[in-house]
Amino acid sequence: MKTSDFSFDLPRDLIAQHPPATRGTSRLMVLRRSDDTLYHTSVADICEYVPSGSVMIFNNSRVRKARLYGSTDTGGTQELLLVRRTTRSRWLAIGTHSRKLKPGRTLHFPDGVTGTVTSVQPPYREIQFNRDVDNAWLDRYGHVPLPPYIHRDDRPVDSDRYQTVYAQMTGSVAAPTAGLHFTPHLLQRLQDHGVTLEFVTLHVGLGTFLPIRSDTIEEHHMHDEEYHINPAVAAAVTTAKEQNRPIVAVGTTAVRTLESAWNPSTGSLHSGHGHTDLFIYPGYRFQVVNHLFTNFHTPESSLMVMVSAFAGTESIRASYREAVQQRYRFFSYGDAMLIL
Repeated sequence: MKTSDFSFDLPRDLIAQHPPATRGTSRLMVLRRSDDTLYHTSVADICEYVPSGSVMIFNNSRVRKARLYGSTDTGGTQELLLVRRTTRSRWLAIGTHSRKLKPGRTLHFPDGVTGTVTSVQPPYREIQFNRDVDNAWLDRYGHVPLPPYIHRDDRPVDSDRYQTVYAQMTGSVAAPTAGLHFTPHLLQRLQDHGVTLEFVTLHVGLGTFLPIRSDTIEEHHMHDEEYHINPAVAAAVTTAKEQNRPIVAVGTTAVRTLESAWNPSTGSLHSGHGHTDLFIYPGYRFQVVNHLFTNFHTPESSLMVMVSAFAGTESIRASYREAVQQRYRFFSYGDAMLIL
């Protein structure tokens, strides 16, 4: 399939640059796949559409303040995004001016921290810091890694709003944004409605959000991402599948975690740590997920391809045309979609 098949026209003013004034008040489009019916409602009314008895799976990964601004020996400024920690003081990173990040280049950061480029591992640069750069240091001196389609610097509000209320396990370089809509009150309402809430962890990397650069989607390869599933959660999902209870994935990262860890030969979900480069595109047979709560995604992205695989390419095209016409807000801080 051509990558261009997953493109669409999106007015720039529909790309949300800020979170809604109040968390949990975004609009919600509901797509019922059985007859392609669309409903326009609010995230606050999700309990009217999620079946009682469902198991809802959330990604509890926490976003790391992974964007750094370092000064060069010549007085310039270089932006780094720390992607993966390989030792206590060594990271893989990408930079806004990567051609200038040659081995031997040293950058200076607050609190006497320096980082030196030791090798090039496309698309990454390996950075050796002169001390342990841990989450405590990043929380103090790092910046929220807002995606490039948000055309502003991060602000104090982003430290809260570009993070889910249930985030626990630090390790993502981008938020699992479908979860940004949920408040403690809404989570409690879902439980009162008879929905079981379970949490898995997938640390979101660059590959989840990078555009597909090949002409056909079959040529695209996802970056590897780490996930973890608690044994109790694996057992709960396995039991729910045995009982034919619906599994509702909150976000594409939850989908990839569940589908990667499912063992079709035993009909069960594996627990523990794992890594996945699973790329889901039309023709994929979903084994675990029955319903999907997600945001509106960027054209020609692996996320757009995944929702097309889940709901059908033509259904997603029609839904996205409707979303543009109805002026839904798109991407990370935008509105949401529930696919039943």
